Formats: sequence, structure tokens, C-alpha cells
Amino acid sequence: MLPKNKNCNNYSTMKKNHSRILGIVFGLLGTAILSFVFLPIISYQIIARRDYPELLTPLAKSLVASKVASEQDFTKASNWFADGKNKSDFVLSGVTHYTISIPTLDIKNAVVSIGGEDLSESLVQYPGTALPGKDGNAVLFGHSILPIFFDPANYLSIFSTLPLIKIGDEIFIDFDGVQYTYAVEDKFEVRPTDIQILEQNDNSAYLTLVTCTPPGDPRKPKRLIVRAKIVPTNRPR
Repeated sequence: MLPKNKNCNNYSTMKKNHSRILGIVFGLLGTAILSFVFLPIISYQIIARRDYPELLTPLAKSLVASKVASEQDFTKASNWFADGKNKSDFVLSGVTHYTISIPTLDIKNAVVSIGGEDLSESLVQYPGTALPGKDGNAVLFGHSILPIFFDPANYLSIFSTLPLIKIGDEIFIDFDGVQYTYAVEDKFEVRPTDIQILEQNDNSAYLTLVTCTPPGDPRKPKRLIVRAKIVPTNRPR
């Protein structure tokens, strides 16, 4: 009988050890998953507090609040700002698409749709903003998700690493057979109601890149703005 009891005790001990090991494995797996999801958001918040200490909100009180973010489809460009326009607001130039390259972010010849809507298919130039190379402000929207899923060839993730862009970085646009070079001058965050970033400035040609932030946050409560200015060349006005 003793050997039998001994075998039972050994089996019980082994079962407890296995359960303990499984508990540790599942615990580590759960921690890894939580870190996988929340670490990029926390990291972005730390960077944002350092780089963008204050949201620029001079027009927020005078505008109608945007729709509840959780109900919005952020693959549609018209949902990104409180006064979302549509394609009919844009005066067509005869050119419907062009490309943009950002070497420091490994983005090469990404397609931009002028006055488009579907951010899963391309970048989108906001309706009514200046054409590339012309005096004014060309405003481009791009989708973003968690940076770990960044793929410069996938338009759902193409601007996921936009927060990493630095002042002075160059952006190249090929529009209607002409290449224009822009240099990044500023980056900051705004609320969806702060549409002053769409305003035009006739003293030079500007490029504004926009994406939702924080990355990985489904509410997308802010907009990251990267502002660049054209590098002077002999260009038509």
C-alpha cells in the first residue's frame, strides 16, 4: 500500500507543478499581450508631453463638436475634422493623383488621391487645399495604427511612424511630372475641432501631413500635424 500512496503523492505533486508552470506561462503571456497593446500608447503619451506640451486650440470653442469618435470610421477622410468636406468641394486640376516620398520614414512613392475619401486605398489630399508646388497649403491625410505594425506599403499603417519625423527632414512630391522638395518646419497636435491647420497661406508653398493619434487608441482624440515648407526652386505660381 505504501508504494501506491507514494505514487499518488508524486502524481499530485507533478500535477501541482504543471499547474504552477502553466499559470506562470499564461501570466507572462498576458503581460506580454498587455505590453504589446498599451506600451506604444504610453510611450507616445510620454513623447507627446515632451514635444507637444500644449494642444493648439484657438478655434475649439467656436466650432461645433465632432461626432463621437467611437462611432466614426477613420478610414474616411471626411470624418477627421468637425467640418468634414467631400469631393465636390474640390476644384479639379485635371490631375487626380500624385506621389509622395519620405525617406526618413521609408515611405516611397505613396499615392495621394486629390479630394479622395478612402484612406485604406491611398493618402488623401483634403478638398480645397492648394496643389503641390503652388503658394498655399496642401493638406494630406494618412491613416495610422500601432507602430509595430508599420508597413509603408499599407495605407492603413502608412503614417504610424509619423511622430518620428524630425525638423529638417525632407519630403518629396512628384506632381504632374515635376518633383518638389519640402523641409519639415514644425510638428504639433490639435483637436479634431481645430481646423485652422487647413487655412491657406499665400506667402509660400506649404505641406501639412495629418494623422490620428495616439497610435493604437481607437478613440483617436487628437490629430498629429507635421508642417513643411517648400525648398525654393524655379516653380510656377
